[in-house]
Parts: sequence; structure tokens; C-alpha cells
Amino acid sequence: MTRSSGGRGEPRQELATLVRSLGDYLQDQAKVGLEWVSWERADAMGPRQETLAEVRADLGECKRCRLHTTRRHIVYGEGSPSARVVIVGEGPGEDEDVQGRPFVGAAGRLLDAIIAAAGWGRQELYICNVIKCRPPRNRDPQEDETDACGAFVKRQIRAIRPRAILAVGNVAARFLLAADTPISGLRGRVHDFEGIPVVPTYHPAYLLRNPVQKRRVWQDIEMLLQVVGGSSGG
Repeated sequence: MTRSSGGRGEPRQELATLVRSLGDYLQDQAKVGLEWVSWERADAMGPRQETLAEVRADLGECKRCRLHTTRRHIVYGEGSPSARVVIVGEGPGEDEDVQGRPFVGAAGRLLDAIIAAAGWGRQELYICNVIKCRPPRNRDPQEDETDACGAFVKRQIRAIRPRAILAVGNVAARFLLAADTPISGLRGRVHDFEGIPVVPTYHPAYLLRNPVQKRRVWQDIEMLLQVVGGSSGG
């Protein structure tokens, strides 16, 4: 069977049209400064990942809630920007307020011991809190305070994109998981925050009052180790 000349011409016409369209597109791009096209250009044109420094700059000398009136220092967070594990607590205590660093009081020393027992150095992790200013008398943060400040901890996590999050205490776990369940009902299994595994556990300050719970915390740490493959650093 013989193909008609029209059958041979149609693909050629389509190709010619495609070439003309591509030429027109490249000419338009040249007018706005495009000199070459990379295969990776589509990825490069995607949303740029915010840095920890940019999040801190946006936080500024924050006065978004009442806690700024009684704080000494904003406690932003510290650690490796490429950490595979981010530890999130509820808020600064008195020692943290004085020093401007997270987890440096008695609870912080216990957290350091837990970190060391897991085989990590503190500098390998990133440690922060849901709120950045100390509540009076170390009370739990109120809803309007977490509403005002909580977006920043989420942006810190997004800037790092860790392999896992260790959420210590009721406030941190319930905030990140948007849950009403107490920490006793959340711990013992892996949850999810924007595709990142979350392991909730008891707060070190709670362990100081209830040392019998240390065994359960270690169970949670072992679960965390399984999630990240035993290494927290970048």
C-alpha cells in the first residue's frame, strides 16, 4: 500500500511549526537577557529554601506577643544548619533567658547526657523551642503566644529539612502535630510533620521530677536512632 504525499507532509509541517514556536520563544527570552538554557533551569526556578539566618532576621527584636515585655533575651536556637535531627522544646526557662541559648539549665544538662548516650555531640544537632521568649514563672505558653511565635520554629525546621524531629514535652509535640493528645499518648510511635518523622518524648524537666520515666525516653531515643540511621550530623 502506497502512502499519500499528504501523509508525508503532515509530520513535516508539525515539525516546522514546532521549530518556529521554539525560535519565537528563544527570541522572546533573549530580549529579557536569557543567553543559554540549562536542563536544571526548571529546578533552579523553583522556590528557594529559606536560611536560618533569614528566619532570624525576620524575627528581629520580636514584639509580636506580650512575652517581649518580660524577657531578657530572645532564645532563637543553635546548632548545625545541616543537622539530621532537630530537637524542639516548648520555651526558654530562666537560665536560657539569661544566656540567650536553648536548654542550658538543669534540664539542658540532662538533655546533653541523653544526646551523648545516643552517640551524638550537641553541635551536630539543632536545638530550638516553639516560643522564643521565657513565659513568666516558666508557665506553659498560651495559645496566642504560640500563634504569634510558632511559625518561626516551623520555618527553622523547613530551612534545615532534617531527617527527624525529637519533640520534647507536651507543648512541642502537640504544636507540631496539631494534636490535643497528651505526650503520654503521643510518645512510643513515629508521627509526621510535613513529611519529616517526628518522635515525641517527655521533656527533660519532667524527667528531673519523674526519673522513673527515663526508661521510656530511652525507648523513644532508640526509635529516633532507627529513623535517622544512628547519625545526626550532616
